[in-house]
Amino acid sequence: MKKVLIYIGILAAGLLLGYWLFNTSEGSNEAEHDHSEETNQMWTCSMHPQIMQPEPGDCPICGMDLIPAEAGAEGLTADQFKMTENALALANIQTTTVGGGEIAGNNLKLSGKIQVNEETNAVQVAYFAGRIEQLNVNFTGEHVNRGQLLATIYSPELVAAQQELLTAARLKESQPALYKAVRNKLKLWKLSDKQIEAIESSGSVRENFPVYATVAGTVTEKLVQEGDYVKQGQPLYKISNLNSVWAVFDAYENQIRNIKEGQEITITTNAYPERQFNAKVSFIDPVLNTSRRTVLVRADLENKNNIFKPGMFVQGEIETAGVTAEEEVVTIPKSAVLWTGERSLVYIKPVPTEPVFEMREVKLGRTVGDNYEVLEGLQNGDEVVVNGTFTVDAAAQLQGKKSMMNSSEGMPADPKEMKMKLPETFQKDFTTVLSAYFNLKDAFVDSNVEAVKAGAYKMLEEVNSLKTENLGAMEVSHVKEIRQMLQAISENDNLENQRDHFIILSKNMIAFASNLDEIETPVFVQHCPMANTNKGADWLSLSEEVRNPYYGEAMLTCGEVTKRIK
Repeated sequence: MKKVLIYIGILAAGLLLGYWLFNTSEGSNEAEHDHSEETNQMWTCSMHPQIMQPEPGDCPICGMDLIPAEAGAEGLTADQFKMTENALALANIQTTTVGGGEIAGNNLKLSGKIQVNEETNAVQVAYFAGRIEQLNVNFTGEHVNRGQLLATIYSPELVAAQQELLTAARLKESQPALYKAVRNKLKLWKLSDKQIEAIESSGSVRENFPVYATVAGTVTEKLVQEGDYVKQGQPLYKISNLNSVWAVFDAYENQIRNIKEGQEITITTNAYPERQFNAKVSFIDPVLNTSRRTVLVRADLENKNNIFKPGMFVQGEIETAGVTAEEEVVTIPKSAVLWTGERSLVYIKPVPTEPVFEMREVKLGRTVGDNYEVLEGLQNGDEVVVNGTFTVDAAAQLQGKKSMMNSSEGMPADPKEMKMKLPETFQKDFTTVLSAYFNLKDAFVDSNVEAVKAGAYKMLEEVNSLKTENLGAMEVSHVKEIRQMLQAISENDNLENQRDHFIILSKNMIAFASNLDEIETPVFVQHCPMANTNKGADWLSLSEEVRNPYYGEAMLTCGEVTKRIK
């Protein structure tokens, strides 16, 4: 009996031991399985975060190496983003460490144009009412001399006044006061003593009277035509003496402290690039232009040889004032700065050993050779992007981070509301770029890769022909980004990647189109809320009917008109 109990005890112990071992193994396996699921790594593309794959490889859009999705976001703030080493190499992205610079004296360069000297402006008026019988100066730009015959006027009032003169002349011995009063009346109408005496001696009334120029100069505006009836004091011509003109420049807020009245300024022109003209700053506008954030700076120029034409573009160079020798400043290369309206932007690399970037807004001061002085936003030791800045900005835009077009995360700056200063010649030339853009957009609608490449190449040729010398820094930045996006589209064989670049291209094109003063035909800004991985994207169209370039035939009519530009 004891043996039976012993056997039963051993069996029970074995069963308990087996249960405990198997249960632990299953729990361990289950735990290991759960852990495996927890560590299941997803892979994404730094340039196309919408791509998610369960294993490493190449991005199906751009061919770049995929990075671990979790690792790519580990330790990053909301405004930071990461790019792969491969992407950095392909875009030739280079950085430099911010350091101090020395200013031992530097020149400030300003852009401006020639304007009429308002101090020499004059208006030639009719001194008596009547009908213009003949105009002797018939076009603007004609030079007139003081005393030159401008027009002949028939004046019923003057005819009556002459008759009064003849009557008073016969009675001047008996009524000298009346005679003197009539003569003074004619003098108020600018008749000379010689003309009055001629009327008296002839004894007859003149029907038509001449109007002579009281100033010398160039006719800048003709205000009447032959046959017009004019009132006393009505303007006939606007005349300016172009022997002296103004060179008017725009100075930004951060440049004002370096400019003083009386400073020497060296002026050059596109018409005479080999010549330099010296003048002095004669006026600094006490009021800031709030739309352009600039202050008007003026210099007087002698123009006796008629070299300077009003409207001509000029460049001015001023030796900056108030700079002490070897003054220590924080400086960055000009290539590091992106301009957008009132903001000056750079991209910093907060982790020197990682390809992580972040946009930083800076406040700039003086120009130091090929560098800018940094007043706020950076300090010595910060690492900034100096080459490939637009590529980094494009990556930020695609990932929805702060960028040129995104003033803050999730709050894109509206390119339709961006204010630009575009010269008339640039606006005229830009219409050919717009035409090429519409052809490119149609190629995207057709989803034709080869047509897209050809259209981008054609548009790139038009953009490269634009004259940007007289554009501001912000406008030049947008032209450069347009050029870079077109280059990327023309060299790519992947339609989805081309469309990603078309998003940024369209943002910049909308900004320019919205600032054109005159467009012959209406242009429509259209928006698709599903494009750009449901972030939405815009484009320009000549037709109000929506034809979606981001999805083509798949969702041809997806979108709506958000603005009409005319």
